[in-house]
Amino acid sequence: MYFIGVEMKIVTGVIVGFVVLVAIMWLTKTWSAANKSKPFMNSEKTYHAGLSSLWPIAKAYWNTQRKAPAPKNAVPLETLTQTLLAQSTEDAVYRLGHSTLLMRIDGEYVLIDPVFSERASPVQWAGPKRFHQSPISIADLPSIKAVIISHDHYDHLDKAAIEQLAAKVEHFITPLKVGDYLTDWGVDPIQVTEFEWWQSVELNGLHITATPAQHFSGRGLLDRDQTLWASWVIQGLHHKVFYSGDSGYFNGFKQIGELYGPFDLSMIETGAYNELWSDIHMLPEQSLQAHIDVNAKAMMPVHNGTFDLALHDWFEPFERITLLAQQHNVTLLTPKFGQAVLLENPQANELWWRDIMIDPETDKAEQRVNSNNMDELNEVVTDQN
Repeated sequence: MYFIGVEMKIVTGVIVGFVVLVAIMWLTKTWSAANKSKPFMNSEKTYHAGLSSLWPIAKAYWNTQRKAPAPKNAVPLETLTQTLLAQSTEDAVYRLGHSTLLMRIDGEYVLIDPVFSERASPVQWAGPKRFHQSPISIADLPSIKAVIISHDHYDHLDKAAIEQLAAKVEHFITPLKVGDYLTDWGVDPIQVTEFEWWQSVELNGLHITATPAQHFSGRGLLDRDQTLWASWVIQGLHHKVFYSGDSGYFNGFKQIGELYGPFDLSMIETGAYNELWSDIHMLPEQSLQAHIDVNAKAMMPVHNGTFDLALHDWFEPFERITLLAQQHNVTLLTPKFGQAVLLENPQANELWWRDIMIDPETDKAEQRVNSNNMDELNEVVTDQN
């Protein structure tokens, strides 16, 4: 009887979940039809999250069994303070977590997609929880010349962080309509600049340009694609970097490389991927191709290692992109969180995640077996060159 009761609960949960899903889709469709604002669109592919796509995703989450959705051991960090940061004046990038990046360029600090909250979620009692704390707190950050936001999703736009940063940031730079969130949260409108793709700003010699990405936006059920999403080019006097934001693979990367490359460093989304949603989140093979397209000297994979947002094991993005980089002679940077990456001569970093995998030898053996399956996907890169 116990097992029958459990089975009934599971069946009931599935039925209720399906009904809720249908209701959500109906409400979204109804609201979209009545909404007067024209939604933003991708340049190549329109991403539709209808029932035909959501049902396979729901089944995948139900059926997939993972060995390591999150680290069992502490993620290594290199703690940062204002004092430590002040000991160097070299242009550098510090990865703080997920897609949160602190950059020192021309003596100024730029902060990208600052997420410091415990969860990437509209509430802090549920949702994806951090694997590790930030190497530096908001209170310990130096004065920030500019905060750059790629889009409005919760793992990139953190309300609590924005509220705390407002007093120590000179400029907030966002895609169109994302700035409305910031001003609603108390940021002075004079601090906020919104951009369409290909628009730029110059801040005392620092050039920041919004470039295309292939993604979508929305923080709730009824605001789909009402704000723009973007990748970013950041150019100082001596160095230039590219940040992909969240994106599927598209021809825009080649155009960005032709217009703004070469770059000293690309910071490319490599995580929270799956074949089911590869139009909006690149597979590792596509991430490497995006790096090649934009013409960068070195690649730093981001959008991984902090939150569980997909169906792969937490360390898989690092392993897959490492193997691909070796196969294609790409300089790959995988710093510990908080570790400095100097832009003048970026060097490959240690494979720190292997020290905290469940069973490093077993996991590496499994990765070698999985590499056979990667060969077919690897043609995505090979065919482009």
